[in-house]
Amino acid sequence: MMHYRLNKPILAAEKSIILGIDPGSCITGYGLIQIESSQLTYLDSGCIKVANSPFAERLEKIFTGLQQVVNQYQPSEVAIEQVFFHINPNAALKLGQARGAALVAVACAKLLVSEYSARQVKKSVVGYGAANKQQVQHMVRVLLNLSSTPTADAADALAIAVCHAQVRQSGGIRLGFRRGRRR
Repeated sequence: MMHYRLNKPILAAEKSIILGIDPGSCITGYGLIQIESSQLTYLDSGCIKVANSPFAERLEKIFTGLQQVVNQYQPSEVAIEQVFFHINPNAALKLGQARGAALVAVACAKLLVSEYSARQVKKSVVGYGAANKQQVQHMVRVLLNLSSTPTADAADALAIAVCHAQVRQSGGIRLGFRRGRRR
């Protein structure tokens, strides 16, 4: 887990809005939750769909779409999924570029950015690091008391936000790189 601190520290007792981002080169999911006194409240979620655009325009749409979300909700923290190893290097490169557009959008607002692997998010939300999309969607619906199941990309973004909230509540927020073996 890696964190970048760009503004003042967030105290655990403060009310915070967390923006979760599931970056993608065709669909980027976002989810917003509020945390106050260990209570999680769903605010909004959605997807920025850019599949039929030229690639440079996709990146611009991801950037501006997330800037609009940040301007509307004024989150205090952002959690984003880390890049994972992909068999197709071209797909991994495009995913990294989409992720970069998302990071620049939130960096412009000087927000705290935390990164989590897909396995960390699934373990935090479902209890099993190799959970499937449907299990993540179900647990997000249950944890946030939603009346309907969010789309897969929005659910992933909400799961990333919930994971970050759980890390924050457990006092696990650290700056920089973690040293030593991964567990």
